[in-house]
Amino acid sequence: QVQLVESGGGLVQAGGSLRLSCAASGRTFSGHAVGWFRQAPGKEREFVAATTWSSGTTYYADSVKGRFTMSKDNAKNTVYLQMNRLKPEDTAVYYCAARWGLIHTSTNRQDYWGQGTQVTVSS
Repeated sequence: QVQLVESGGGLVQAGGSLRLSCAASGRTFSGHAVGWFRQAPGKEREFVAATTWSSGTTYYADSVKGRFTMSKDNAKNTVYLQMNRLKPEDTAVYYCAARWGLIHTSTNRQDYWGQGTQVTVSS
């Protein structure tokens, strides 16, 4: 069992930056793909980015490509989502998720979820 805890959300002006963190406890991320999803009010949860822990292969949604960057700290068993040039449409609750094996962008293919952290971008 993997427990995921996100942190780093907040309120920022358009054009600003935030860094989200997702720490795992219970077991390591080894062998897993770890990703970020987001859900805006009234919308379905959508894929943002994901990385395979072992190889570091990373995949981004087109809407965030070039603005968001995932990274990881093996020693801390933590992944990060650096979000730059934020837009009001990035406002959402951001969730960390993990699954055994390769990256999958579907919400129903994830094995573990964090509790979410709110990101609000003002115009």
